[in-house]
Parts: sequence; C-alpha cells; structure tokens
Amino acid sequence: MNSKIILINILRWFILLSVQILLLRNLSFYDLATPFTYILFLLLLPFGIPNLVLYLIAFGTGLTLDTFFDTLGVHTAACVALAFVRISFISITVSRDNFDEPEPTLGNMGFKWFSLYALLCTFSHHLVLFLLEAFRFTELSYTLARCLLSGTFTLFTVFMIEFIFYNRKMR
Repeated sequence: MNSKIILINILRWFILLSVQILLLRNLSFYDLATPFTYILFLLLLPFGIPNLVLYLIAFGTGLTLDTFFDTLGVHTAACVALAFVRISFISITVSRDNFDEPEPTLGNMGFKWFSLYALLCTFSHHLVLFLLEAFRFTELSYTLARCLLSGTFTLFTVFMIEFIFYNRKMR
C-alpha cells in the first residue's frame, strides 16, 4: 500500500471515531436505534490489507470505542466479528488475484454489491454488539428489535456518507 492510502485511512479512522464518540454517542431514539457510523471505516479498508492486520485494526477500533463508551469489550468483539464477515464475504465475491479497485466503496463496486456487503457486515456487527450487551435471552425480542432498528439507522447514515462522497468509477 502506498502512503496516500494509509494517510487517508488514518484520517478516516480519526474523523469517524471522533464523530461517533463526540456526536453520536448520546443520539438514541427511544433507546432502540443508535447509529454506529464508525463501522464505515472497517467497511472501506482496502482489499489488499492482510487478514491479521485487519483483525488488529478492528480490535484497536473496538477497544478505542470501549474505552470511551465504558462497555468492557462489547465493541471490540463486534468489530472483530465484522472483520470476520468482511473477510468471508470478500473472499467469496471478489477474486483476490485480479481486482482492479483498491477499496470497496459504492462508486467502485456498484450499488448492489456494496449494499449487500454493508447489510451483512452491519447486521453481523449489531447482532454481536446487542447480544453481548444484553447477555441474556429473556429480552431476546427487545434485543433483536434494537439490532434491526439500529442496523437500519446505521445503514441509512452509511449510505448517506457514501452518497456524499460518491465517485463513479471511470470505465
């Protein structure tokens, strides 16, 4: 990877985590829907990143959020689960030998591929996050409702950010 891509991703990490910690931390609709837009950083990491580095970045991102949210590893586990789903999805859908695009953005991969990718990664993240946060099955319907509503809200904000910075690939 060249230094420009690394610098862009460091800046993206700082901005998205700052927005999450400073602005979106207390934004919640009836304690059911909370946007977690910081996962966009993990979604937009380049294809060529080694799996171990991706897991370490996901672990560090989750640990940073756990430090500010005081959640004892819940975000860390959810980010590592998201990294696992991301690796699995990309290995199934994209050939690693001959991909032309450096990162999986909406403009590079198209709406259909990116929406399925973001949907699977977001809901796997939220499912792990809210199941670990509740840590009991007596409130399973409430936990699944929180997962569904927060996932929808997160996807909405992710797509809004992607459309703002949308850059159609030149063919």
